[in-house]
Amino acid sequence: MTKATYDLIVIGSGPGGEKGAAQAAYFGKKVALIERAPRFGGAVANTGIPGKAMRETALYLSGLRDRDLHGVRLSYDGTVTADAFMHRGGVVREALSGWVWTNLERHHVDVYRGVASFVDAHTVKVVAPNTETLLGAERILIATGSRPIHPATVPFDDPRVYDSDTILKMTRLPRSLTIIGGGTIGCEYACLFKVLGLDRVRVVNAGERLLPFADAEIATTLREAMRSIGVEFLMPQHVTAVDDGPTVVLQDGRRLEAEAVLVVLGRQSNVEGLELDRAGIRLTEHGQLEVNEWFQTNVPHIYAAGDVIEGLALSSTAMEQARMAMVNAFDLQNDPKHKSGIARHLPIGVWTIPEVSMVGETEESLRGKRRPYVVGRCRYQNNPRGALIGERWGLLKLVFSVPEEQLLGVHVIGENACELIASGLVGMTMGATMATFIDTCFNYPTLSDMYKYATYDAMGNLRGGDCYRG
Repeated sequence: MTKATYDLIVIGSGPGGEKGAAQAAYFGKKVALIERAPRFGGAVANTGIPGKAMRETALYLSGLRDRDLHGVRLSYDGTVTADAFMHRGGVVREALSGWVWTNLERHHVDVYRGVASFVDAHTVKVVAPNTETLLGAERILIATGSRPIHPATVPFDDPRVYDSDTILKMTRLPRSLTIIGGGTIGCEYACLFKVLGLDRVRVVNAGERLLPFADAEIATTLREAMRSIGVEFLMPQHVTAVDDGPTVVLQDGRRLEAEAVLVVLGRQSNVEGLELDRAGIRLTEHGQLEVNEWFQTNVPHIYAAGDVIEGLALSSTAMEQARMAMVNAFDLQNDPKHKSGIARHLPIGVWTIPEVSMVGETEESLRGKRRPYVVGRCRYQNNPRGALIGERWGLLKLVFSVPEEQLLGVHVIGENACELIASGLVGMTMGATMATFIDTCFNYPTLSDMYKYATYDAMGNLRGGDCYRG
């Protein structure tokens, strides 16, 4: 069998694979990319973004965004079909797949459709219907992403039991839903289904709080906001089984009946079938690829990025990792056009209702380090634009160091939080202090103007001694 040779082979076309391939090709490398799925883009394009489209559809149908502010009451009457509800997600999914293909084509990346597996440390076999192809390369990037975890106690063969991928394929909307898992995806789906008008949405979570990575004040506010639209919580509570019905059985003996169950207990790396042992690649005890600070596996010319390695399972992070992996792989550090380093501050966005976004330190993390800080807050209700849109839960929270007054963390809950975080993110990247926001003139009325008033609040707290001294 003839072997085609490349400078780089990329396995997977998700955010990490696509951006890694494009980065190397941009610098003149001959690149091959292998994708086994029918569409390009990985989980984010095929399930993540379509899920966000469902959220927008739910908000539109429910009229929740209008909040009766304009003298017109809008509400969903429960008659929309599953196909209609999923329509926008399908449109966006096809668009994203097309964008990835266009980007790869623009960078002259050779695409191979099929299942990849290692033959040896420099050779990958691609198996497609009726064909087998051998590819060789000096360097390889593994960006195969992840899939939902399926606990053995859950009967996923029951058509009424879903994970975060199959929920997008539902044929009818249930009237009641039990969600197992109070993480990002669980909270997002709980909000959108309740807003859409389901009679009952319950979230079962093993931990005592939602979103344990988030600032505690923001997480508590989100829980209160979700309760206000009718989401029920059972936490801390463990699930022992899911029986016919489907019925969720709790550790305390309670049995929760619902028309559908959604299980969102995390994701696991897609490494099965790659034949990693043939290349000598090691896995961690959690089944992920072990990499160093340059994103090299234990086999130095083989790199990995995204969900397949440890760390935050975020599309933005995967892109950063893959680009930097290619800079390191091809020794591009001296090229003025290369990416100089992975971003120091990585934001997190949660598309609940209301949205949540954060970057940097929390009060809890700083107290754990015994590092002095002061907090400044501005609520949407105290901002003209926030009052105009009627965002009752909205809050911008800034965390500054003491005595340096440097911005260490930004935490937002409320409409457009995932956009509003950008000002703080750029500020942190540039080393912003309290003076940065005081000296900045923001458009008026805008939500961005809350940065100035949250900073004024922090200055007042600092003068009054209302800060943590370590």
